[in-house]
Amino acid sequence: MRSRVFLIPMLCLMVALLTSCSAQWGSSKIEFPSVSLTTTTTTTYAATVPTDTAPILNQTLNPLTGEAGYSEAAVGKRPVAVMVNNITVSLPQYGIAAADIVYEIPVEAGITRLMAVYADYTKVPSVCSVRSCRYYYPIIAFGMDAIYCHWGSDQTIAMDTLKRLKIDRLDGGTNGWQKCYFRDAQRAEQYNPEHTGYLDGAKLPQTIEAMGFRTNTDKKPAFHFRAPGEKVGAGSTCNTAVLHFSKAYWSTFTYDAASCTYLKQHSGKPHMDSHTNTQLRFTNLFILQTEIQTRPDKYLMDVALDGGSGWYISAGTVQEITWKKANEAAPIVVYDANGSELPVNAGKSYIGLIDFDRNIELG
Repeated sequence: MRSRVFLIPMLCLMVALLTSCSAQWGSSKIEFPSVSLTTTTTTTYAATVPTDTAPILNQTLNPLTGEAGYSEAAVGKRPVAVMVNNITVSLPQYGIAAADIVYEIPVEAGITRLMAVYADYTKVPSVCSVRSCRYYYPIIAFGMDAIYCHWGSDQTIAMDTLKRLKIDRLDGGTNGWQKCYFRDAQRAEQYNPEHTGYLDGAKLPQTIEAMGFRTNTDKKPAFHFRAPGEKVGAGSTCNTAVLHFSKAYWSTFTYDAASCTYLKQHSGKPHMDSHTNTQLRFTNLFILQTEIQTRPDKYLMDVALDGGSGWYISAGTVQEITWKKANEAAPIVVYDANGSELPVNAGKSYIGLIDFDRNIELG
């Protein structure tokens, strides 16, 4: 069954959008795979390239964002993936605004959970609240060759997956407690204990060293990035996107033309990082459709990770994509409508995996 996608037509672009990303108008149409619906206005944004690109091109690029200014010492090092509680009674989180990529996937009862990924394991901030593993998250982390950080796991399929992959991991309930995982005393005054566990990023490098984890990686960058300084988009205008994971949990993104980023809301309220007092914002949004079903125990979820359809949203536009994960050790790869690997703007990314049956609004 296919998801219900609503396209909200826009008659014109905001003036601010025109000033931040130069536009060229066309007359083709874009068709979305889940509905028989087209839009007759297609907008393509030309690249905005700095006058002098040499300083940028000579800089080291972040492998997860494609942005310049990455630490030379972090080149060729493994990323870190951290499980983050996303249930409303645990909000706000902290440390997530610094993540290079944020995944959002359902876990149970309509609730979603985040996996925040940081390219430089020596620069991870303190992250709260850290929560337990569900089996599909370490498979995604494994494909990125990331060190996986969590606090507990279900003792069935998740534990079986962790053991089978032999993934390097730090568990707040076992090998990480009081090494790099602690309880936030201030949060303990207001929150239940399960919402107070945090990863102390400053202690993470020494913990990784003490555990003897491999720190080098030969993984390629997360995406086929465009050059830093470019902001390119193609397809239908898209200033808002809403992923309805359930009736109680939905993620809304609103385009900020001045920064060419999308501001995130969590179920109708700004999604904030309490330590930086900033709202989450992303250059790139990936909506990846797949099969998501409740397991026979009617508690945990099954999430298909082999591939599916979806949308790439960036620079005020949306285009149809497909995605594939060839095997557990392979990364997620996204493709354009022609089957070529998708060029992606440099910047932070949000990746939401959502069932074909769930509503998605684009406009």
